[in-house]
Amino acid sequence: MTYRIALSAFLLLLFAQGAGAAPPKNAHLVDHSTSALIDSDTARSLLAEGIPARVWKVYPANKWGYVTEVEGGFTSAGICVVTARAMMMQLTPTMKAMLFRPKKTSTTFDALPNATREQCKDLAKAKLREAIASVVSGLTS
Repeated sequence: MTYRIALSAFLLLLFAQGAGAAPPKNAHLVDHSTSALIDSDTARSLLAEGIPARVWKVYPANKWGYVTEVEGGFTSAGICVVTARAMMMQLTPTMKAMLFRPKKTSTTFDALPNATREQCKDLAKAKLREAIASVVSGLTS
């Protein structure tokens, strides 16, 4: 019984360390979001948190980059509408610039009626996390 508890605690510790791994220093993380919904630093940090170390091993940072985009706002009826997109793109070999030929793309949508500005921002973060998770799951499956 104690063996199972110790083993599960050890595996949980390993998983927690792998999930929180920082991206490589040369990682290309780009954001093209509406600043009213999410700022670039927050979007890039969500992207860095969402990509596990095993993805960086298979798709190295010197060959691949990631782009996020969150768009939306309030309609005239007061409905918060959010579209979040995450993309993985190849870098050019010589200039290390991204080619707009995504290998993986995920787009998520949602709307929240009678939302406050903070609720709309929280929805934008949640949808971006969902889009990033979708791209990563497509790479690791």
